[in-house]
Amino acid sequence: MAGAIRCGETRLIDHVFLMKRRPIIAIDGPAGSGKSTVTKLIAKKLKLLYLDTGAMYRALSWLMIKESIDYKKEKKLKNILKNISIVFKSNTNSHQDVYINDYCVTEEIRTQKISSIVSKISSIKEVRKFLVEEQRKIGESGGLVAEGRDIGTTVFPNAELKIFLTASIDERAKRRKSDKNSKDSQEIDLHTLKELIKKRDFEDSSREISPLIKANDAIEIITDGHTINEVVDKIIDLYNDKIPKETEIK
Repeated sequence: MAGAIRCGETRLIDHVFLMKRRPIIAIDGPAGSGKSTVTKLIAKKLKLLYLDTGAMYRALSWLMIKESIDYKKEKKLKNILKNISIVFKSNTNSHQDVYINDYCVTEEIRTQKISSIVSKISSIKEVRKFLVEEQRKIGESGGLVAEGRDIGTTVFPNAELKIFLTASIDERAKRRKSDKNSKDSQEIDLHTLKELIKKRDFEDSSREISPLIKANDAIEIITDGHTINEVVDKIIDLYNDKIPKETEIK
């Protein structure tokens, strides 16, 4: 950091913040809190990379089911993870597809079958270690907005802006029920959906490794009663307050 120095009425050096990388926005929160939609829009508006860490865990869960991988055998799992590649690619609709070992699983990973197992898979030490390392590689240069459950606490603890996005169980269940991209959720009654969300919350927040918790320096935003655009605008305002444009690395 260089301070402004004045000689009489003349300022000789303006204030400059020296950043080693571009800023990172970390957005954490429980299932159904609106993280994905909000994060995508923020990334688009701020021209940042969108990192969907939840999709990475879902993709890995999908592969384990498809290949009948016994994830309880730690040694075997380590060797399998060495040969796994997860990448994101923009599709023709300007959306982001997720590929695991060159297979596009964007739609397959959004089923209730994957939702019911992903928390268990993500609690495995070797799985988290592997994916956290992959996520940190992607974020080495910064310039991204990442969403998940341990982004601000574990993956990017030095993120410039940390948000904890949440909503009531009722609100989250209604959103899942109306989500056209989740056919399974549309077929489940609202009461059952609430119970599934409660179960997922418990599993995510009580796991031994990287549990879902709010980082000490995270700003909590409760989205009940607010539109997506209102939430997005609030976070962008917080970002602009934290990261003045003249301090950003281009």
